[in-house]
Amino acid sequence: MNLTRLALRNISGSAFRSWAVAICAFLVVSFVLASVMILRGAEKSLRLVNDRLGADIIIVPEGTQSEVETALLMGNPTQVWMPQDVVEKVAAVPGVAAVSPQIFLSTLTNAACCSVEDMFLIAYDPTTDFTVRPWLEKHVGSTLKLGEAVGGTYVFVPEGEQNIKLYGYFITLKGNMEPTGTGLDQSMFLTYETAEDIARISTTMAEKPLEIPKDQVSAVMVKVEPGMDPKAVSVEIMHQVPGVTPIDSPDLFQSYRSQMTGLLKGVLVLIAVILGLSLLLIALIFSMAANERRRELGVLRAMGATRGFVFKSLLAEASLLALAGGLAGVLVTVLSTYLFRQALMSSLGLPFLLPAPGTLLVQVAAGLVLALGSVALAAFFPAYRISRLDPAVAMRE
Repeated sequence: MNLTRLALRNISGSAFRSWAVAICAFLVVSFVLASVMILRGAEKSLRLVNDRLGADIIIVPEGTQSEVETALLMGNPTQVWMPQDVVEKVAAVPGVAAVSPQIFLSTLTNAACCSVEDMFLIAYDPTTDFTVRPWLEKHVGSTLKLGEAVGGTYVFVPEGEQNIKLYGYFITLKGNMEPTGTGLDQSMFLTYETAEDIARISTTMAEKPLEIPKDQVSAVMVKVEPGMDPKAVSVEIMHQVPGVTPIDSPDLFQSYRSQMTGLLKGVLVLIAVILGLSLLLIALIFSMAANERRRELGVLRAMGATRGFVFKSLLAEASLLALAGGLAGVLVTVLSTYLFRQALMSSLGLPFLLPAPGTLLVQVAAGLVLALGSVALAAFFPAYRISRLDPAVAMRE
């Protein structure tokens, strides 16, 4: 008798048991896969935004670290200010190789003069910049000119238009940066000169003018000299430059990393609970099924089926149910994650980047292996025990 056909017949003959096992596999795969996708995606987002910022140390006004981190990660526009002379003071600190200031701005909400709403604008100084320039040289081939900008992956020119309108000013979008899964994906980078030109035009063309405080900056990007310890340089900056907070690149988004660590611990506990309960339930279901089918399995043995065939038939039944539940879990989890990514980011307070197709396939395969392995493990002992019974004993009621 065909092993697969026998397993399918047994599955169709006991709908309740089959659904219970498949649902257990569904829960295990969907929860584990969702956890891996979100946590690995958040970790990758933090790493990519660190690389995109391209600074060893970021200087922000004292007390605004959390606000700046949230703006960069979640795309919430913010405006923080500190005196421009901070740039010169930081540059004079021993161990600092280069400094470049940036200004954080935002678009207007529900204003006719803007094509986009609540966009995070980052103005940089092209004469000192070392963070945006490498990307421009590689992908655009030139620096940005007056009226030009580059945006994150979600920044686009409105349909039917040739430019993006900000404060009544028309911006030419020169390119889009690779996705990071963070607020940088919906941010726009432009030069100081363009920002000042927008502010000038906005006084007559916008419902509310763009105001850039004179001699103020929002952040200072710092590159340390080769061989210098960024932490030691940060301490020196803190001592010599009052009113600022230096953030080492590895310590950037530390609150979010701590949140991820706490979430990971909770997830591991839940995975252990779900997996343990699923294994117990599946083992109980197969024990009951094996006992109920003792006569049937005894007849199979009497007709010449070997112990190995009986054992394999029970494991084949478990594997088919695990595969069906696992595939359903994969489908639901992947679709839900892709469709409700923004809602997940908002509810968890964490950014995350959707996995590349190759990475997703690996994660899906690992989830299915986990489902097959856990269900097979739970069914192993009941299947082994019933397959070892003597045919005469098995057929006796």
